[in-house]
Amino acid sequence: MGRKRQDTRVAVVTGASAGVGRATAQLLARRGIAIALLARGRTGLDAVADEVRAAGSRALPVETDMADYEQVVAAGQRINAELGPIDLWINDAFSSVFAPFQEIRPEEFRRTTEVSYLGYVHGTRVALSHMTPRDRGTIVQVGSALAYRGIPLQTAYCGAKHAVVGFTESLRCELLHDKSNVKVTMVHLPAVNTPQFDWLLSRLPRHAQPVPPIYDPIVAARAIVAAADRPGRREYWVGAPTALTILANRLVPGLLDRYLARTGYNSQQTPQPADPNRPSNLWRPADGPDGPDFGTRGDFTNRSHGHSSQAWLSRHRLVTAAGLTGAAVGVLAWRRH
Repeated sequence: MGRKRQDTRVAVVTGASAGVGRATAQLLARRGIAIALLARGRTGLDAVADEVRAAGSRALPVETDMADYEQVVAAGQRINAELGPIDLWINDAFSSVFAPFQEIRPEEFRRTTEVSYLGYVHGTRVALSHMTPRDRGTIVQVGSALAYRGIPLQTAYCGAKHAVVGFTESLRCELLHDKSNVKVTMVHLPAVNTPQFDWLLSRLPRHAQPVPPIYDPIVAARAIVAAADRPGRREYWVGAPTALTILANRLVPGLLDRYLARTGYNSQQTPQPADPNRPSNLWRPADGPDGPDFGTRGDFTNRSHGHSSQAWLSRHRLVTAAGLTGAAVGVLAWRRH
């Protein structure tokens, strides 16, 4: 698995109607890549398709419920027929419930798992069905720091993200065994300012928010596109909070348990009371034919970071290593004199 940049002509982005998926589609469109946009919400899909076309690329919006395997198969067939062979598939679609575990109904937990975990499985299976015969292609699984560290009020989401990691690690071993040239990598994100906090089902007394520090979706999109260019690495960590969370969980998981038990409820809620009439996209899209376009960003733009030094360093490890080596050599030379 080398570091050569991948040549992409046709890309698929799931969860493309808003948030990180939409920001990623916008970034890919600037390269002239034909993009298939998969999501359930017609309003959001039409809007991002217009953005892709305005950037000079072809767009194919396809209403798709990633929890329904047959719908994903049909989407793959349509993409291949209308845009051409699939080079890149980015799995990003998800849904969830903000609530303590005992307040989540079994059918809601199942639905979250079907979208946020099995949706990745379905997308990966369909991507491989198109890539394996050509022995080329890249699959990017958009993950989270919560794929390694569960937090309160997000049991369904954390469980799904953990499952995606296990599934992807197993699949990677199989591809290596088969000496396949299809690559699979993961990009683990920090808290991002997306519309999910306006449309996920919530039983919290106050308005849900991402755990600070919060990043702009463009930070995530840059990392995803970079991973697609160079999928030889197993995974990318985006943002210092992601790196610190994953490393701390490896070293002191019990300490994190107690810390999150104290802080995890308040840090995921604003002071404002929850709107009892807010939409929920668990069972149907909030941006359906009669719904609004939620766009790329959520309500926390004034608190969001538009850059991550850690993410840049993660993408440029050779430059970072060279710089550190040079600094070390300089210090040694200075001390000798």
